[in-house]
Amino acid sequence: MEKKDLRIVFMGTPEFAVESLKCLVEGGYNVVAVVTQPDKPVGRHQDTLQPSQVKQYAVEHGLPVLQPVKMKDPDFVEQLRSYQADLQVVVAFRMLPEVVWSMPKYGTFNVHAALLPQYRGAAPINWAVINGEKETGVTTFFLDHDIDTGRIILQKRFPIPETENVEYVYDGLMHLGAELALETIDALIAADGNIGSIPQSEMIGQGAELKPAPKIFKDTCRIDFHKPAKQVYDFIRGLSPYPGAWTEIKKKETVVFFDDPKGDDDYVRFPEPTTHPSHKQSTQKIQVLKIFSTRLSCMKRGDAPVGCSALRGSRCKLPALMNGSLFRSCSSVARNAWMLLLFSMV
Repeated sequence: MEKKDLRIVFMGTPEFAVESLKCLVEGGYNVVAVVTQPDKPVGRHQDTLQPSQVKQYAVEHGLPVLQPVKMKDPDFVEQLRSYQADLQVVVAFRMLPEVVWSMPKYGTFNVHAALLPQYRGAAPINWAVINGEKETGVTTFFLDHDIDTGRIILQKRFPIPETENVEYVYDGLMHLGAELALETIDALIAADGNIGSIPQSEMIGQGAELKPAPKIFKDTCRIDFHKPAKQVYDFIRGLSPYPGAWTEIKKKETVVFFDDPKGDDDYVRFPEPTTHPSHKQSTQKIQVLKIFSTRLSCMKRGDAPVGCSALRGSRCKLPALMNGSLFRSCSSVARNAWMLLLFSMV
């Protein structure tokens, strides 16, 4: 079988999926149709329709586009069947019903941004960083009845530097996922459609804990300052730049971002807990963490996340907040200020 003989329907919506579609088109693969979400109303009056990034690319390259509201809609199913796809490739799309994923002769595979069976769910990239993983990866697997549980075809690993945020990992996995999609298709072609795959149950070690990757909501992003410094650090970078970790200062939400420290080798430290010099009488032990590029409203001495108690030392020019934050003063919104987090180790 040649790649021009393999009829492919691609399904995806966001930027993450565009890279895979682009590689298929530029690689000369026979993409006969693209399925993506319906255009979304945007603007103040919701009177403008915004197409998905996948649709924009597909239209620019003359590919037929299907935009079903419901995946089980009989008209859509019949239209999809008319393309006589041999294979369907899914990247960052919705859950498919069996009538759709079972349609092609060689099945439907998905590109998942994690090393399955770990991090099944909607936000695998964020949760891998939040949990402080040192590596993650991408997986291709055949779709079945449940979410992210199908037989695994191929995997590629990707290291997560401790000094990078989720944007870096997202970009890396986007390109790695596209590479793996092509490798999976090439392997399927070489095997005349009879490519090998492994049940996920065989990849779960005895007593191993499966870490989920559920959808992230606003409440998920609230910083818990009672956790150790390293966990808060990973939490902030796992949500930066989007959707952004946040805390509450004087009943106002403040979003905290993690960004490039611009060459500062000492921008994050996790030393052995010690008594902070700004409060000589304290017997509590703390760790120190500096986070760059915070977005802060005008701060005053003593401002603190709700529930934090201030440590006021005579030589401390700015307020130090136990289980809270030390902010640089500003007269307006500080877009490149730094923020020093102090964590009680009690």
